Amino acid sequence: MIRPVFLSALLALSVPLAAQAPEPAVRQVGTARLENVPEIPADVRAAVQLYQNYREARFQDWLRNGTMLITTRFGATNQVHHVEAPLRARTQLTFHDEPVSGAQAIPESHAFVYSRDTGGDEWFQLYARGVVGGEARLVTEPGTRNQGAVFSRDGNLVAWSRATRGSADYAIMTAAPNDPATRRVAWQGTGAVFPTDISDDGRRILVSRGISNRENRLILLDLASGEARELAWSVATPARYSEARFIRNGRSILTITNAGGDVARLTEIDIESGRMTPVSPEMEWDVEDYDLSSDGRLLAYSVNEDGYSRVVLQDFVTRRALPQPTSLPRGVLTGMGFSPDGRRLGLSISSATSAGDVYTFDTTGERGSERWTMSELGGLDPARLAEPELIRFESFDGLSVPAFVYRPRGVAADARTPVIVDIHGGPESQTRPGWNPGAQYFADVLGATVILPNVRGSEGYGTRYMNLDNAERREDSVRDIGALLDWIGRQPNLDAARVAVYGQSYGGYMSLASMTHFSDRLVGGVERYGISDFATFLRNTEAYRRDNRRAEYGDERDPEMQRVFERIAPMNNIARITRPMLVMQGANDPRVPQSESDQVVRRLRENGIETWYVLFADEGHGFQKKPNNDLRREVETVFLRRLFAR
Repeated sequence: MIRPVFLSALLALSVPLAAQAPEPAVRQVGTARLENVPEIPADVRAAVQLYQNYREARFQDWLRNGTMLITTRFGATNQVHHVEAPLRARTQLTFHDEPVSGAQAIPESHAFVYSRDTGGDEWFQLYARGVVGGEARLVTEPGTRNQGAVFSRDGNLVAWSRATRGSADYAIMTAAPNDPATRRVAWQGTGAVFPTDISDDGRRILVSRGISNRENRLILLDLASGEARELAWSVATPARYSEARFIRNGRSILTITNAGGDVARLTEIDIESGRMTPVSPEMEWDVEDYDLSSDGRLLAYSVNEDGYSRVVLQDFVTRRALPQPTSLPRGVLTGMGFSPDGRRLGLSISSATSAGDVYTFDTTGERGSERWTMSELGGLDPARLAEPELIRFESFDGLSVPAFVYRPRGVAADARTPVIVDIHGGPESQTRPGWNPGAQYFADVLGATVILPNVRGSEGYGTRYMNLDNAERREDSVRDIGALLDWIGRQPNLDAARVAVYGQSYGGYMSLASMTHFSDRLVGGVERYGISDFATFLRNTEAYRRDNRRAEYGDERDPEMQRVFERIAPMNNIARITRPMLVMQGANDPRVPQSESDQVVRRLRENGIETWYVLFADEGHGFQKKPNNDLRREVETVFLRRLFAR
């Protein structure tokens, strides 16, 4: 929902008169309220458009006739399109002001289900419509949050997860996708429960109950009786069980899990005994995704090798290797799935020099790979784009920390450039060498070297690495940034006197925390919808995700964690920030609410720190609409230019 935000009035009410900061200079641009932000020069607008007019295509699903659903953008937001054959026209099927987050074909039909929210509020609704003609039907109940749709083999039943406002408990819902009147609660769960598969006979649903982003448990739900049985082996050893599906007539499960090891492997698990049989070989890297052909014969899985995706194809029955899709571009997988007849594997791949396109690979080995989409870079010359270099630096405790480095093209090897340290969110996420228009833009237009570290707590490097920043060890990841600043200082072609820190979501917290620890080594910071105080964040984030975040960050109700939060909260250390800050926020953010940004902006200004603030009334956690993203990049450019010119 778009709602007006009157930050000035809030400030006037909440700040004592003696400490009240000067009123900011305010102007409105579209849906955005800009505070202390100067006018954007024409050259900046032109430069931004050059890097913002790209299009990306992502594979979503196959239709039963062998044609394809993808998402791409021909206006302000991503929508569902239909592609009939390689490099044929992309026919738009949905036309919304809000972006569509994903689409799935309804089996044995020419229809599909798609998901979208309003203004980035993440209260997703599911809609069903045909490929040809007809109005979209709302499948779900307005005012609820719905996600994770799975279908029965015949397409007559869809199951999904539903949350209601103010509750941490999800329900498993079912309906006939073509008849919303059949919608019912199949099971009221406790906590965050999601369906992952429906058995071939349509009688059982496999359910995942999330404990944290590092752990979940599996449940068997009997649809006739409504009885739910937690699988004891998924409780005994805390682990992640991702993409769990029934196989072997419902006797076993195929899943990606790190149970019993440090990395995630594709594993077959006997439902009753819990006996685990590895399917993918022992490796040092995680399996990130997989798909199984509808007849259960062919298996494709992708391995995340130091950030790059490698797709493996094999016969699932005999485990025999098949012709491999080695001709595909090197990059990051964004979608994958077998065609209904199993003869083609659909994939979408993003790389450092391509926003992302859709390909197929002939599983018989007869035709190799074919490109289905040719997405535009918006006038960019690929020769101007930087290829990231993977480096590693040693942190305070000897830990080796990986990072991708984008150095501007055309700059002398020994020329000292300013530096932007861009820290990802999550924290269980990973910066990867896919399409990154921001890093490319800053390298080209600002002449800056952009460094994207995967600090401890990042996924992709094993369970141990991911757990190194949990709870009371939270600031160890901030110390990784300190070690990176040391590394920058030793590089002859980097200007250690002109380093800015930059991050969004959890990366926004990292940006704030880095500014409290290293202001004397930084020229300033940019943070988008970052956590400024873990205690207030946990109290105010939406109820449906609060327990999950407590499992990661710690429970603010626990006295020991209260003391940790009081010690590490950027809000409690904000007096240490002595350099300018740019803060950006979506007013509808259900994850990191607007209050987190409001309070840090207010305190910085009270302390006399130059602070710019941009608030989008029609965005949530991340800016999804092109006009808003354009403005965001323009403001960042002007701000960073000023920092590097100081």
